[in-house]
Amino acid sequence: MAQNKSGYTRLENPPQFSSVNPPPPPPPPPYNAGVPVVVRPAPPTAFGNHREAPDILSIPILQQLLTSPKRTAVDRTNSRFLTVRHSDKPGHSDPPPEYENKQFIGSGLDNEAIRRLFIQKVFSVLSLQLAVTCGFVAVFTFEPHVKLFVMQNAWTYWVGYVVFLVPYVVILCCGEFRRTHPWNLVSLSILTLAMSYMVGVISSFYDTDIMMMAIGITVLVCFTVIVFSLQTRYDFTSCYGVLFVCFIVVLFFGILCIFLYNRILDLIYASLGALIFTCFLAVDAQLLLGNKTLSLSPEEHVFAALNLYLDIIQIFLYILRIFGKSRG
Repeated sequence: MAQNKSGYTRLENPPQFSSVNPPPPPPPPPYNAGVPVVVRPAPPTAFGNHREAPDILSIPILQQLLTSPKRTAVDRTNSRFLTVRHSDKPGHSDPPPEYENKQFIGSGLDNEAIRRLFIQKVFSVLSLQLAVTCGFVAVFTFEPHVKLFVMQNAWTYWVGYVVFLVPYVVILCCGEFRRTHPWNLVSLSILTLAMSYMVGVISSFYDTDIMMMAIGITVLVCFTVIVFSLQTRYDFTSCYGVLFVCFIVVLFFGILCIFLYNRILDLIYASLGALIFTCFLAVDAQLLLGNKTLSLSPEEHVFAALNLYLDIIQIFLYILRIFGKSRG
């Protein structure tokens, strides 16, 4: 290094700069964004590892987070400057970062599983009821001694009707009772036995071929209606009020037919009755689904099975009456 005449110092080996070796960048200006605040490291989590915490947090960023109207939604660019601690005690801090601000929302699979179990339970109980009724009908139809006893003692039918009516009213009116196990099943069993006896008594007054045709048509109609109502998108439950009004009209029409006995009127009454209870069967089947206007609670499996059972029995009796009147 040498000094020239003008007083400047000349470097003997000056550094060479080129486009390949650019000059070094100037030093960064001092950080004056605010007065730094020291933050203590976060306590260990329940999993034993320490949470990563920054060493400093600038005052402007902290003021922005505290004065922002949406303090719960921290900006991603600034969220790394802040560590929120719920407790200083080990084992009581917030969960690991991958579990933060996540809400676990149910997908409805549990409700669907409960609804499927409810439907299976209803149809299981219904199958047992129909099996018992078919057994009674077979005995009263093919056993001549039983058929002769029933024809000579018709009062037993009214005894069976009274026995049927008592548990039916209890199940229909007492919601807490029909959801209480095992008394709901006991009442349903008594009701099923009484109804099976009455159906058997009625069947004993008809020929065997008429009985077989009525059973076959009833099975075909009920199976088709139940499958269709469970698969279709049309909501039959929205027509429940209209069906109830039609049922009241048919009921008064049947009372009128008692005093004005006529074969044609009796056929019309039986046809209307079969049609009304076929519609009720479609409505009661859709009440099991839970995605229509009206639906039953999964706790009402006894009540649901009772509705379907009575609908099928009424359809069978009306079809049997149609064939019996058509034969004269």
